[in-house]
Amino acid sequence: MPIPNPDLPPFDRARLAPVKRALLSVSDKSRLIDQARELHARGVKLVSTGGTRAAIEAAGIPVKDVSELTKFPEMMDGRVKTLHPMVHGGLLGDRDLASHKDAMHGHGILSIDVLIVNLYPFEKAVTSGGSYEMCVENIDIGGPAMIRAAAKNHAHVAVCTDAQDVDAVLADMDANNGQTSGALRQKLAAKTYARSAAYDAAIANYFADHLGDPAPAYRAQGGALKQALRYGENPHQKAAFYSDGSPRAGVATAQQLQGKALSYNNINDTDAAYELVAEFGDNSQGDKPAVAIIKHANPCGVAVADDYITAYKTALACDPVSAFGGIVALNGNLDKATATEIVKVFTEVVIAPSADEDAIAVFAKKKNLRLLIAGGLPDIRAASITQRNVAGGILVQDRDNGYVADEDLKVVTKRKPSPAEMADMRMAWKVAKHVKSNAIIYVKDGATAGIGAGQMSRIDSARIAARKAQDAQAAAGWDAPRTQGCACASDAFFPFADGMLAAAAAGATAIIQPGGSIRDDEVIKAADEQGIAMVFTGMRHFRH
Repeated sequence: MPIPNPDLPPFDRARLAPVKRALLSVSDKSRLIDQARELHARGVKLVSTGGTRAAIEAAGIPVKDVSELTKFPEMMDGRVKTLHPMVHGGLLGDRDLASHKDAMHGHGILSIDVLIVNLYPFEKAVTSGGSYEMCVENIDIGGPAMIRAAAKNHAHVAVCTDAQDVDAVLADMDANNGQTSGALRQKLAAKTYARSAAYDAAIANYFADHLGDPAPAYRAQGGALKQALRYGENPHQKAAFYSDGSPRAGVATAQQLQGKALSYNNINDTDAAYELVAEFGDNSQGDKPAVAIIKHANPCGVAVADDYITAYKTALACDPVSAFGGIVALNGNLDKATATEIVKVFTEVVIAPSADEDAIAVFAKKKNLRLLIAGGLPDIRAASITQRNVAGGILVQDRDNGYVADEDLKVVTKRKPSPAEMADMRMAWKVAKHVKSNAIIYVKDGATAGIGAGQMSRIDSARIAARKAQDAQAAAGWDAPRTQGCACASDAFFPFADGMLAAAAAGATAIIQPGGSIRDDEVIKAADEQGIAMVFTGMRHFRH
């Protein structure tokens, strides 16, 4: 085990290091030639490998093949080329230690002062649907070994893992008479280890997925910075947004067409809205238009209709007060008429798979409204994981992609639901999956009539949902709340009959719930006495 060396000077962020030689080995060659030319112009000798060397040489820039250093050819289809003491000695040799300098001189090892490596595109191979063999072949070995070695020796070596890092090195050299500063080298080293960790995390999780292992011995998670955020849930909390490289459509893959930068809460709420609206299918594939309005990660209105403007107006009517400053999600193309209606209410974010140019023009007049175009809908059945930090640990679980088919539903009451009641129950059940527990949802004619979320008691959720329906009635001037003759969904079983009776008092005539309580018989009996049709799903949707 290495021990502290008293001969090593303390790290100095102001210390400058000369740049005489750079080793380049990149999979992304989009800016390779320009940057290689810039290094050469500053008197830096270039060493490279395989296709990278061939590209530099073809551009007429002097470059040595790494085999000229190692005296060993590349072999095994390029798998073995830089794993050699002549390379790693040049990266790891400490210029402050006489023993290291003697070893380098004695073995003819040349120092490498800048390392430019971007790793084999393993993540891209996975997200593009590559075969198992293709993905494994895109696991880089030499690259991670080199960048980790160079990062360890950042007292002398600058390591670049992407083109932006090379830009920073060139600028630093210009500012420091052809040398790099300790401050930049330390910053690049930190980034390198984070990149290496994220890369290994992607590989580890890929294997865990293929093995179907829900609890691997070690759990790794990594991501690439997508956006630095002003703050988190509250102004005193620091925050940032990272992409994990998943191809699953959503807020992380969406293009923001306009509006100010997204906040932490915007991103969280937009994700909740888009996941919910995806439950109703893809309008471009023939599913009916659906709109979800979210506030603080809970839906305040959801509707399905024959067109988006009707769906939006109906969803808004469920809770127009809470919708102020909310998030709107659509399961298909945003049109001008719907956009014109949406801008009548202050809205933070709108997300959809696509949007008409006329709709985009409507939103352009609202400079603070963010419009996100996701290009598709998230696959609600796809397997993935979610995680949450707790003190001293991480809770990991499968994302709730549970689905209840018609044949899974069990009618447990004397009265069977009508087709219209069954349709509303199915919709209420989809919404319940995305409401914080305890959750009660009332749905009538394809639209939420009242939503009770996040209460400690299920009966309180039932009463709040009913009160929301009464408030909506007053706001719209209806003769009665929309809960009259509605369907009700409960995300978990009724532990007592009182919650079910509260739903009946609100006007529910059909109820869908998981079942499984020791008092199911009591609840069923009470439903029969009220003439209510009740269906058990056998699956619950707790969301904490």
